[in-house]
Amino acid sequence: MNKAEVITSFIHNIIVFNIPLLYGTVGEIMVEKSGSLNLGVEGTMAVGAIFGYIVGCYANSLGVGILTAFLAGALCGLLFALLTVSLQANQNITGLTLTTFGLGVYFFVGNGVKATGWPVMGDYSSIQNGFADIDIPLLSDIPIIGKGLFSHNLLVYLGIIIAIAAWWYLKHTAPGLRLRSIGENPAAADSVGINVKLMKYLHICLGCGIMGIGGYYMSLNMSGSFNSSCWINGYGWIAVALVIFANWNPALAIIGTFVFGFFNTLRVSGGSLAAAFPEVFGWLAHIPTQLYQALPFIITAIVLVVTSIKNKRGSSGLPAALGLNYYREER
Repeated sequence: MNKAEVITSFIHNIIVFNIPLLYGTVGEIMVEKSGSLNLGVEGTMAVGAIFGYIVGCYANSLGVGILTAFLAGALCGLLFALLTVSLQANQNITGLTLTTFGLGVYFFVGNGVKATGWPVMGDYSSIQNGFADIDIPLLSDIPIIGKGLFSHNLLVYLGIIIAIAAWWYLKHTAPGLRLRSIGENPAAADSVGINVKLMKYLHICLGCGIMGIGGYYMSLNMSGSFNSSCWINGYGWIAVALVIFANWNPALAIIGTFVFGFFNTLRVSGGSLAAAFPEVFGWLAHIPTQLYQALPFIITAIVLVVTSIKNKRGSSGLPAALGLNYYREER
């Protein structure tokens, strides 16, 4: 592999690693804009991953897999909304419980299906073909960066479209503005006739459905290889932190997840960079593998510190009512 191919592969892998984070981050932004804090992203993505993969394979359809993953994630959101919006349960505890529940469902269903015959992704041509890279005309022909940035599978393009659509929805539509008002002051929104409970239910389910698609992407990206570790592997927790990094803006989430994708790609492609450019990146070959594995989480901690300092200066998009249950009787 020549130097140009190494750079192209590195850029391509950044996108591959950042897209599941983008789904999780955009989905959580949608939930948090309603004033609800859902710490169950990891479990929601796991549920979307396992059901999306199994049903998608049995149906031999990428579209069915995407729809199943979305509905599975949305059902997790419905459970979260029922507990926190209707029953007024503590949002932090409910989210953590949802993660535990989701991971439990993931391994229970996965091990059960594995015992009777695990669906191997290579046996389903429509899934493989649907997940194949699609070149964007002209742009993919740009030297070095073209294949890296503009030759990806359908779920990559879908993730970017969802992020941009979510930004436009929140900023430029009447329902999006109503949702933001609920996140800032649900009592004031209720006083002008906005159905707070309905809006919360709809957008929690929508956001969790988006997370579910992100989980499905990870299952396909790992070729559906089911083993003792979960496909999500901590991405849900990083997505929660990226919401803060993106300042609750779905468009900025694209940039934020790209940064995290870069550090994750170093773990896989750092050796190739070191071999291709020994004068500049030779030092990467001497970094322990364990540090590469911990790097995304170290960066997450740094991001939380930096953004917390920034938020104290009044430049935060944090919804004022985030994490607070709304009691209509106290309005």
